[in-house]
Order: sequence, then C-alpha cells, then structure tokens
Amino acid sequence: MVPAAQGYIKISEDDNHNYTVDVNIKRLAEPSRLNPPKETYVVWMETKRNGTKNLGRLNSSSGFFSSSLQALLHAVTPFKPERVFVTAENQSNIQTPGSQVVLTTKEFH
Repeated sequence: MVPAAQGYIKISEDDNHNYTVDVNIKRLAEPSRLNPPKETYVVWMETKRNGTKNLGRLNSSSGFFSSSLQALLHAVTPFKPERVFVTAENQSNIQTPGSQVVLTTKEFH
C-alpha cells in the first residue's frame, strides 16, 4: 500500500516476562495521502493465545511525521507477539484492525 516504506521491529523479553516492542518505519506517507485517505497508522500484534492486540498509534518526534517521513512506536505488552503489522485507520483506539494493511512481518518463532 505504501511501496517505499521500510521498517524494523525489535522485540525483547524483560525479567517480568513482558515484551518490549519497538517499531521504526521510514518513508511512510502521511495517511491523509492514501486512497482512501485515513487519519492515522496503528500497530497491531497477533498472539498465539490472546488474539490480535492494538499496540498503539505510530508517532514522530515532530508532528505526526518528520521531514524524513519516519514514524516510531514503543510499547510493552504481557503477550508474546507472533506477528506485527501496521494498518491505516480513521481512529487509533479501535479494537479490531481494518483492511488497509500497510506493512507486516512474517511470523516469529
């Protein structure tokens, strides 16, 4: 959906068995420029036993996106991620992802 976008995800487990998820995406077009236009990007994770969870909205350090079109998310979750993906949405506080998947990872093992 956004062909130039590239990103990486770092997942680590802490001593309390929580998972830290850090998402860094570059060259991500503003969601208002998509067809159809959207308001924001939301990061999701799929889990083995707890379904799909909203990790939060992508943010940038200067406004929604910086001049380099870079977006970041830092989240902590008690659930082990199996796959992470980003969707374009009209709201960030939704419980189920829409159909406009922008980026996705393969399944983690």
